[in-house]
Amino acid sequence: MKVVNLKQAILQAWKERWSDYQWAINIKKNCPKGATWDYLNLAEALLEQAMIGPSPNPLILSYLKYAISSQMVSYSSVLTAISKFDVFSRELCIKSLLEIMDMFSHRLSCHGKAEECIGLCRAMQCSVVWFLQGCTWYCERLGDPSPPPAVENSLRACLERMANLLNSTKNRALVHIARLEEQASWSNVEQNLLKLSENLGAVTNPMVMEKLEECVLLVKSIPQMLSLQSDPPVHTSFPSVHAFIMLEGTMNLTGETQPLVEQLMMIKRMQSIPAPLFVLEIWKACFTGLIESPEGNEELKWTAFTFLKIPQVLLRLKKYPQGEKTQDFAEDVNVAFEYLLKLTPLLDKADQRCKYVPAESQNNDCDCLSLLVQECNKLGLLSEANTANLTAKRTEDREHAPRLKTAENANIQPNPGLILRAEPTVTNILKTVDADHSKSPEGLLGVLGHMLSGKSLDLLLAAAAATGKLKSFARKFIKLNEFPKQITGEGSKSASVRALLFDISFLMLCHVVQTYGSEVILSDPSPSGETPFFETWLQTCMPEDGKTLNPDHPCFRPESGKVESLVALLNSSSEMKLVQMKWHEICLSTPAAILEVLNAWENGVLSVEAVQKITDNIKGKVCSMAICAVAWLVAHVRMLGLDEREKPQTMIRQLMTPMSGENNLQFYHERVVIMSSILEHMCADVFQQTGLSLRPAIEGQEPIPYRNLLPARQPIREALQTAFREVLEKGWVDSQAFHLFENLLHMGGVFWFTNNLVKELLKETRKEWASRVVELLYSIFCLDAHQITLTLLGHILPRLLTDPAHWHSLADPPGRALAKLSVWCALSSYSNHHKGQASARQRKRQREDIEVSHTHTIVTQVVPDYSSLFPLDDTQPSKLMRLLSSNEDETVVLSSPGDRSMSSSLSASQLHTINMRDPLNRVLANLFLLVSSLLGSKTAGPHTQFVQSFIEECVECSDQGSRGSILQFMPFTMISEVVKLQALAKPKTVLSITDLSLPLGRRVAAKAIAAL
Repeated sequence: MKVVNLKQAILQAWKERWSDYQWAINIKKNCPKGATWDYLNLAEALLEQAMIGPSPNPLILSYLKYAISSQMVSYSSVLTAISKFDVFSRELCIKSLLEIMDMFSHRLSCHGKAEECIGLCRAMQCSVVWFLQGCTWYCERLGDPSPPPAVENSLRACLERMANLLNSTKNRALVHIARLEEQASWSNVEQNLLKLSENLGAVTNPMVMEKLEECVLLVKSIPQMLSLQSDPPVHTSFPSVHAFIMLEGTMNLTGETQPLVEQLMMIKRMQSIPAPLFVLEIWKACFTGLIESPEGNEELKWTAFTFLKIPQVLLRLKKYPQGEKTQDFAEDVNVAFEYLLKLTPLLDKADQRCKYVPAESQNNDCDCLSLLVQECNKLGLLSEANTANLTAKRTEDREHAPRLKTAENANIQPNPGLILRAEPTVTNILKTVDADHSKSPEGLLGVLGHMLSGKSLDLLLAAAAATGKLKSFARKFIKLNEFPKQITGEGSKSASVRALLFDISFLMLCHVVQTYGSEVILSDPSPSGETPFFETWLQTCMPEDGKTLNPDHPCFRPESGKVESLVALLNSSSEMKLVQMKWHEICLSTPAAILEVLNAWENGVLSVEAVQKITDNIKGKVCSMAICAVAWLVAHVRMLGLDEREKPQTMIRQLMTPMSGENNLQFYHERVVIMSSILEHMCADVFQQTGLSLRPAIEGQEPIPYRNLLPARQPIREALQTAFREVLEKGWVDSQAFHLFENLLHMGGVFWFTNNLVKELLKETRKEWASRVVELLYSIFCLDAHQITLTLLGHILPRLLTDPAHWHSLADPPGRALAKLSVWCALSSYSNHHKGQASARQRKRQREDIEVSHTHTIVTQVVPDYSSLFPLDDTQPSKLMRLLSSNEDETVVLSSPGDRSMSSSLSASQLHTINMRDPLNRVLANLFLLVSSLLGSKTAGPHTQFVQSFIEECVECSDQGSRGSILQFMPFTMISEVVKLQALAKPKTVLSITDLSLPLGRRVAAKAIAAL
């Protein structure tokens, strides 16, 4: 039946005055089989005939109403037909069309194919355009002189229907999908909105005006449906921010600033933390770390982190794109400082820790807050007025602060002031070292000597580390260490200078490695082709935590002739000559010489006195030789039984003891201080094993901070539980706890560490405490976020979800808490991993990525054959193309259960060609397949509740609309299962979990939302 015949049938029915049901019966008799009324445009044909005259034809309209009620025509075809009628001057026709809309606008739905659902989305958008055009037309008529009352009534009727239509989140979601489906048609909406806004002045009735503005806002809100933020949290303390800052300040001062900023923004976004409270939590953590840091190097590190690095972090946060901003970031920083001013005890304690002295010694006065405020002001983070206001308030508060009036503090310079002065000094030193000193190296020697005095070196290194200049600093000193290799006819004076340049640069580099880790030097390869001496020695000869050296390695065995001459030189009674000495060769020969001496002593060839003389000669001029000797002795002692260690350990003690009397080489005392510190760190583990001490303990001074943290006779699982319970009771993780957790992570391994901490989480049955555990665990997991996330998502969760014996532990509140923790870890790791922003702390652990194939044995009970789903070998046949080429609404006939799981596995990540060889991508894809199969299974329980919580957390935390979301790994077929859960059957949830940038994603979303 052609459309023209359809019109004739309608006219015939009208002429013969058929009733609506008679018309339906007769027209169905003449309809060809297989054709649908929408395909024949029945709704449009009826409306066209009904609206021919000045008023609508009631009989033909009754046919249309019958067709709508009996579902002969779809809602989308009716809406499309209505939106084509644009003669708004025919008041009765418009009124009739609005009444037809009233029949179904409150229950718009579609249960057909995806294409039909997309058709409904388009029809909804056409209706919005129609309403806007109508409202504009009526507003224009109201602007005419003496408009008839019917115009305002018609406008009010249009606005009422439009508001009813768009007040429904479901309807707005459908229009949102249509907007993404056809961007050009949305511009039509925007143009009509603009026209309507221009004519609003003609409306004088305040109630109509209010309704108009409401409708305009509803239309404008459609593109922002997914960017609307949830209400901010009611609490004001955020342990995850606090603990993360503590971790970075304690263990990662040398880390780059940008990954730190990204991670902080991730935490802020995931928890919807208001900016002022976020900045306040950062400052609180900095002051806490400053107060509790051990005296010495750790205190300097925290001072540099607080006063140099964090202001730079805030500067980057200010520039970070944050979408809709309610106020200026500088104002957020000001509000955060206002809050911080109320924490007077914290500020007073920090001032005391930084050697706050009485008013008589104002030159040494330390007001930490004022110094920070000034630094923020320099970077444009605070206005002059706010800076002055905050400083004045703090000055007033400090009138009542406790003061340290002891004589010993009177002449101590506060660390914050020293650190702030050290920063420009670092730049100057780098320039000085860069200059050409081949003609007169004596000037450079004076600069280096000044750096060695007191705590200057530690101050400069801390300032360099906090400002990202430490690698450059180390590279310059490696170059300086290479300089003494150049020997040209030299006298005794130039030989001394050359020896000192080698020795001081060597000592500085060893100190850098022990304080900040070897990756500072090794992470950047040498610019020249040849590997410098110090890099070679560091990799092969220097003991470090977690590095075992072979004392018989060829690097400790140079040419025998060089060793014999060195032994003879050390054993001679005359003073060591410096002229023409090749110091790098001497250092490489020293271990073999020490082995000869040790063998001679153990075999009775040498006496104790003779050995003492040799060790005095080793440390007498150049401290580097002593370090090379002890490095080998430590490696040697590790291979010996406890009863064989006495003589090597005696030699170590002899080498550590400073020489008494005068020394003709400059800066001997300063060099020995650094040498002793380096040797103490090197030997600590070896001497601990035999219960001996390197030197007598000094009261009130801890030789090496954060050592010997593990209880001596306690199983490590108990140590982990005890440490975590203490942290939980306290509510935050301190520096010592982080070091303890890192030791336990190294000792027990990633799976053991993660599994036991998840068990601690699942013990919490109180909602508030479970939430606190999540925040603390998230920060603890940042010790090695990538590997822990792989373990959590790839091993622990699948085991809990697939074993019914574990389901009871997933009940709320611990189940929801675990879901939140899993989503936080997944989002952070995915974001950082794909930006390539692993911190130096995590890069130095050369653990192999956890291969997800280990989880197959666990998970195949529920979802068969993961490896066939994402083939690792490109030559394997992939069924993805067949899936893409088939109509998603057709039933795909598959031959095996494995194929059946494959048909339900297509996700946005595959259409975006995400690399499935990456372990994290595979783990996420497998986890979502498991979740999908659990939703489709017939067994409900706590595990189903966990899945619901997991998806809710994904929706709440994900960066909406971005391809970087972990939700792209969700199979498209999972959407239909998700909406069966009442808590997730919401339009915004469906929009959030579907990748709307893909046509298939939009169809899946439209189908799910239209059926709600």
